[in-house]
Amino acid sequence: MNLRSTTLAVLLAGSMALAQTATPQQTPAATSQPGAQSSQAQTTPSAPLAAAANPSRPPQAKTREEYDAYKAAAALTDPNQVYVAADQFAQKYPSSELRALLYVQAMNLFQQQNNSVKEIEAGRKAIALDPTDPIPLIHVGSALVEVTRDNDLDKEQRWAEAEKDLHGAIDNLDTGLHIPPNVTPEQVKMVKDNVVATAYESLGVIQMQKQDFGDAESDFQKAVDASKAQPIGRIYLRLSVAQDNQKKYQEALVNANKALQYAEKGSVEQVLAQQQQTRLQKLLGEGTGPDAATPSLPASAPVTPPGTGSTAAPPGNGTGSAQASTASPKALSKAEILELLRGGVASAHVTELVRAKGISFLPSANDVIEIRDAGGQPDLITSIQQAKVH
Repeated sequence: MNLRSTTLAVLLAGSMALAQTATPQQTPAATSQPGAQSSQAQTTPSAPLAAAANPSRPPQAKTREEYDAYKAAAALTDPNQVYVAADQFAQKYPSSELRALLYVQAMNLFQQQNNSVKEIEAGRKAIALDPTDPIPLIHVGSALVEVTRDNDLDKEQRWAEAEKDLHGAIDNLDTGLHIPPNVTPEQVKMVKDNVVATAYESLGVIQMQKQDFGDAESDFQKAVDASKAQPIGRIYLRLSVAQDNQKKYQEALVNANKALQYAEKGSVEQVLAQQQQTRLQKLLGEGTGPDAATPSLPASAPVTPPGTGSTAAPPGNGTGSAQASTASPKALSKAEILELLRGGVASAHVTELVRAKGISFLPSANDVIEIRDAGGQPDLITSIQQAKVH
């Protein structure tokens, strides 16, 4: 799931262009570039002001030649061209305060194209120039979470870098965020809340991958708290799944209800929230009250926390992935689907296999999130949800 495209859509809303022309000795030159639109938020992000020698003013060019070179590079719209131009500008003007701006612009453009690898690459260069700017920190940290897979040999190093960047974005929010003068206090608060929510959601995803569900719950709760002004159904869903994994079924149901309330109509999140709500209602309906630690389910449908490799079948269903002995040998398991996607098999081809063979597990909300994060496209998700369970 593209965390940046859904939660970073309120970055310095309303701040468009700050570049000004003046004499070379006093040329303030900084431009905020528009970022990607979002289905969760309807405002437009823009690149931050970065690498200022004095945080109270925009970055400045030292000469007219430097400023003109910056403007020419900033006028480009293709991310690869901007990235190359940023490298050339940085080489020609190694002490320029404007270098980070171009890398941030390239980073945002790569993000709009869903090119997370290049987004990370450009963002890292911006961070190297301005290590306390929360904007490239949040971009790189959340992008690393998105692209890192459980079978990556360097996953621990990637997660460590992501955690460092995400905590850095939070810690430097009050001192490192470069705010143009035409941005209102309300917009600044919206930006800060959004960065905090994005950071904690990404940190929670890391903890879910590590199966540390208690810390994941804590992080997702902080993300929920930071986004109360603009509730995001997806975060409530992740919080519900983390609580579900700890058998906190009552709390999980409350947040599944909220996920359903705030999810966009017709979205995949709405479908997943409905599935999670139904599952929890069935678990609680089997005699699990608020004081009970675990649901009372028949032996034919053992509960396996979603996200640990198999799903919990609804009471009496008997068709969950825990029923491995009765599954069709031709049906695809969740592990097989993830292995195909992570191995580079196109989502469209996996979709065809699912339609032809069916699946051997009853997909939970967490299963579908995991498959989407592995590269599953909407057609595959729909096919899995509609597939016959063998």
